[in-house]
Amino acid sequence: MDTNQYLEVFIDESKEHLQSCSESLLELEKNPNDLAIVNDIFRNAHTLKGMSATMGFEDLADLTHKMENVLDAIRNEKIKVTPEILDVVFESVDHLEEMVNDIASGGDGKKDVRATVESLKKIELGEALTSSISNNEVAATTNVESAVLLEYDDFELTVIQQSQEQDFNTYEISVHLREDCLLKAARVYMVFELLEKLGDVIKSSPSVEKLEEEQFDNDFYIAFITKEPAEDIEKKLLKVSEVDRVIVQPVDFQVLNQAMLGTLETPQVEPPQQQVAKKESDNAPAAKKTPTKNSGGHATSKTIRVNIERLDILMNLFEELVIDRGRLQSIASELNHSELNETVERMSRISGDLQNIILTMRMVPVETVFNRFPKMVRQLTRELNKKVNLEIIGAETELDRTVIDEIGDPLVHLIRNGLDHGVESPEVRRAKGKPEEGTIVLRAYHSGNHVFIELEDDGAGINREKVLSKAISKGVVTPEVAASMTDNQVNELILSSGFSTADVISDVSGRGVGLDVVKSTIESLGGNITIESTEGKGSLFSIQLPLTLSIISVMLVEIDKEIYAIPLSSIIETSIIRSSDIMNAHNQKVIDFRGKVVPLVFLEEIFEVPRNEAIDEEFHSVVIVRKGEKMAGLVVDSFIGQQEIVLKALGNYLTNVFAISGATILGNGKVALIVDCNALIK
Repeated sequence: MDTNQYLEVFIDESKEHLQSCSESLLELEKNPNDLAIVNDIFRNAHTLKGMSATMGFEDLADLTHKMENVLDAIRNEKIKVTPEILDVVFESVDHLEEMVNDIASGGDGKKDVRATVESLKKIELGEALTSSISNNEVAATTNVESAVLLEYDDFELTVIQQSQEQDFNTYEISVHLREDCLLKAARVYMVFELLEKLGDVIKSSPSVEKLEEEQFDNDFYIAFITKEPAEDIEKKLLKVSEVDRVIVQPVDFQVLNQAMLGTLETPQVEPPQQQVAKKESDNAPAAKKTPTKNSGGHATSKTIRVNIERLDILMNLFEELVIDRGRLQSIASELNHSELNETVERMSRISGDLQNIILTMRMVPVETVFNRFPKMVRQLTRELNKKVNLEIIGAETELDRTVIDEIGDPLVHLIRNGLDHGVESPEVRRAKGKPEEGTIVLRAYHSGNHVFIELEDDGAGINREKVLSKAISKGVVTPEVAASMTDNQVNELILSSGFSTADVISDVSGRGVGLDVVKSTIESLGGNITIESTEGKGSLFSIQLPLTLSIISVMLVEIDKEIYAIPLSSIIETSIIRSSDIMNAHNQKVIDFRGKVVPLVFLEEIFEVPRNEAIDEEFHSVVIVRKGEKMAGLVVDSFIGQQEIVLKALGNYLTNVFAISGATILGNGKVALIVDCNALIK
């Protein structure tokens, strides 16, 4: 079977199962006696093992199986959960994530995990993690209490149940061939031929087809029903040439049923001898072909997986449709034909609905980014010897995928900064009368056409004097400017490039990198970041982001014959001012806007627009824009109106054009440049 067609589904589902494992492990750390959580982790691990084996990623399946053994021992209360054991299981999940990511990148998913596997084996055997045991000792101590090796469907479980009711034995057999075995398929055939003389094979892993094609390393597993004792089966199989090791493990139906974590409705079936299929030919072994079972009244799935590239193509095609829609509207208004106007209006409404659906399809919950942070916080708090609880609110809030792809790293920087600089050590918190455990709240919510992501901590806050002292010493501000700065302006100094107030440089933060990257990344997404802080009580970092970057609403303005687009998300309002209202302050033209001094930016000068004729100097059209708490007035010739446009990149040759974030094609076929307001506001 060609498994390549299922690779994307395998990668997606593997990541989901591993994410679920990570979340459940964090819960288990808080509630170590809750076996329901262990069962949930076991189920995810068991499913991942089966998927990996089916896809032929044996290293992935093997590591998952070793981790599964430990989980099985925990849920059967043979092992107590300890922080040391959880560290090893977390490490296993990290390795599994790296292996899946390697597969997603086109690799084979192989990784040297021998140290982790050895630790898992020691945990399973109840040994201290500092001790060492040989592989032979591990093999010799494998017993009937090991985890279930194979995954069974309801039909196979029914066969096993009714076999045991008729006094048949069910075994899971692990066969290891010699490392230098040259004819693996032949040895597999000899094993199957021997077993089918003694009973019935009901399942194998890898599948029969993979065994025949030698698509396995040196181990394979068989589910077997017989009346023969385990010792006899083991002795007979060891006589097969090049079989190095055999483990015959008795299996109980109740144990299997619990492992599958499902309730079995027992249908009436024939005895196992009649149900189990024999070899399909004399030249190859065959396991039972599982019948398809009717799902009865189960509801069918209402969702499908779609390759993100297809959504990107759909979005690109729709963007072209939006451009043509604008062109049609322009033509209709020029011709002023009633039927044409009516048709264009109807098409505009329909395309508007289609636009909303397509944009919604591209929306992804921020939990896809947030989910990785609890494990990161756990690791960093242990490194920093701090106690911190991460609380996530609004993880279901949705953002465009293009924004989601970019926001992860800035949030990592902010969380690391909060852990290192913000939340104090338990000793310091006790001395301040605070609880030993600090709190970091990661919050997301919608507001209008924006999404806000906030990171709030109850730590030390920002020390104004310390920040100003560092800023003055680095030449970021002068002592005179520093004296007149507001608290919010001082707080934003920590976003300056290379700025750090850390007394000790650590691996977590304090190297003067990170927060300036946060600022530049967020601004490149059309967003902004603000900081509120109270010394001794904590800080609040607030990030404002647009819902989507593909189709945006803009105000079209004109400068001489050139048209520019200013994003509505940056605009406060538009105004017409007299020349006499313009004042000069510190060699900068400014106006008084609602009691605030707002600097003017003449776009004609910024973009060096050539003038073909003189303009009226008595009045000026001004667009008031903002970036956080800062504002500016963009002076233009005239306002054209609002419009939805498609944001297009300028291409590789125009990557560093000042104050231009992209371009769009208007309804009349002309190109309008999109103004980057963040670059103009200082």
